[in-house]
This record gives sequence, structure tokens and C-alpha cells, in this order.
Amino acid sequence: MIDYTWINNEGKLNLMNIQVFVVNAFTKNKSGGNPAGVVVDGDGLIAADMQYIASEMGLSETAFIQSSSAADYRIRYFTPVSEVDLCGHATIASFALLVQRKSVSKNNFTIETKAGILPVRIEGEQVFLTQNNPQFGQELDKKEIAESLHINEADIMTTLPIEIVSTGLKDIIIPVKNNQVLQTLQPDFNRMKEISAKLEIVGYHVFTLDTDSGADAFCRNFAPLYDINEESATGTASGALTGYLYKHNVVKPGATSLIFEQGHAMNAPSEIISHVKVDANNNVEALEVGGEGMYISTKLTELS
Repeated sequence: MIDYTWINNEGKLNLMNIQVFVVNAFTKNKSGGNPAGVVVDGDGLIAADMQYIASEMGLSETAFIQSSSAADYRIRYFTPVSEVDLCGHATIASFALLVQRKSVSKNNFTIETKAGILPVRIEGEQVFLTQNNPQFGQELDKKEIAESLHINEADIMTTLPIEIVSTGLKDIIIPVKNNQVLQTLQPDFNRMKEISAKLEIVGYHVFTLDTDSGADAFCRNFAPLYDINEESATGTASGALTGYLYKHNVVKPGATSLIFEQGHAMNAPSEIISHVKVDANNNVEALEVGGEGMYISTKLTELS
């Protein structure tokens, strides 16, 4: 709901009482997950308005659903400090909300994003976003990355590289040897910002194959360059990790789905599911990432 009121002498349109829904995406057993803001009717908002709302919400991302002439919806994504091309968990949150509000009557959609036009699929209580096929960047030296994470180089796996990967947003994928190393990380966020800016990446996605559940990997994600020191579930980075694991033959032959858990260190355990189609050489031909979402609350935000 958006109420419009003319206020200043320049004829600027001020939008007040903007309804922002808070939805946890990638919940596990109806709890945990990563909260995203969702504005259902975003057509009357300009970029500055959306940035202000995202800053006021203070969540890792807020999604603004708009009409589109190229797809079923256009979605724009804002962190508290800037717009990003794509956000997996905010997309899952958006469509979970539309389903729970009974605002949609079909199961397959397309969305227009700055990362391209992407399919979204609803399967029961789960929402899946098709991501771009993985693009692999440079492999990085351990020393600088280890120092920024405040760990020893020996804590990083020797059999897998530190590598930049993107399925819409660039992240550094970092393999650590065990879950104790992962869960006790205390990064140097200022150093992370410098490295992220230098490499033009969103953040660090650190993972371990040492799990005590049915998950294929436990993960943590840090993006301080975008004012997100850590978040409890990251859809795009999970897509990047999926491509990375297939590329380096970590995945069992024939496997078509992976499960990642994130958020344990934040007391918000989250479950992220990847579905994959690969060719005979284990190259990803199609990739979708998704999970469940749950509406939490509603906030009214005013623009002045």
C-alpha cells in the first residue's frame, strides 16, 4: 500500500506509508532463514526512494516488485547502501509472500532483473530461482584471504582453490578444512572491504564439507563492502558454490541436487537447495536455487 501526497513547491511526489513486508527466506523447519524486505507495489518509487527504504529497513536486501513489459515482474534489489543486480534470498522471499497472500495463480514466472530475465518456479511451499550458469574468474592466493579471515593458511583446504565465481553476482568461494574453523571465523571486515573493492566482488562465501547433517556443505557469507557483515542465507552465492563443486568434481556422479546450510553462527540455521543439470563433462547446463520462505511482519516506512 502506497499513499501519495504532494508536499513541496517543486512538485516532487512524496510517498508515505509504504508497506514493507519482512519475509524470512530459506527457512529450515519453519525457523531460521534470512530476512528480506519486500515492497509489493514498487511502481511509484524512484531509485532514491528505494535506497532510502532499504536503508531504513536495515536488512541485507529489500526487494521492490514492479510491473514489466518484458517479464511477469520486474524486481530491483537494494542493500542498505546500494543497488545490486540480483538477490536470491530476496527473490525467494518475494514469491513466498505472493503465494502466502494468494496473489498468484500459477507456478512458473519470469522476472526482469539487472542480471537478466530469469525464471522463477513455485513447487509447493518452495520457490526456486533459475540463475545464470556459473562463470569462473581468477584463482586467488591463500595468504591475503587467510589474513582477512584471521585464520592460518593451513586452515584452508589444499585440494580445492580459492576462486571467484558468479551466477549473477561475483563472490570469492573459499574452502576451509572443517566446521570448527568455519563457525569460529572472526573476519577483519575492513580488510575484506578493501579486497572486495579491489577484486570488484560482492563478498566472501566460505564453506566446509565437514557437516554433521544431510547437508552437502555448511557455509558463511560476508559482504561488508555492501554493509552486510554477515547474512544467514545467500542464494546467489549458493549458486556459485554449486557450480564450483561440480567444476572441481566434489559432487558425487549423477547428483542433481545439493543442500547447503548457512546461518548457524548467527543462530538462524537456514537451508538452501540447488537443482542442477550438467553435461557429460560435469559442466552446469541449468541451475536453480531455492527453498522455503515465511512471512514475519509488516513495517510502514515514510518518505519525506
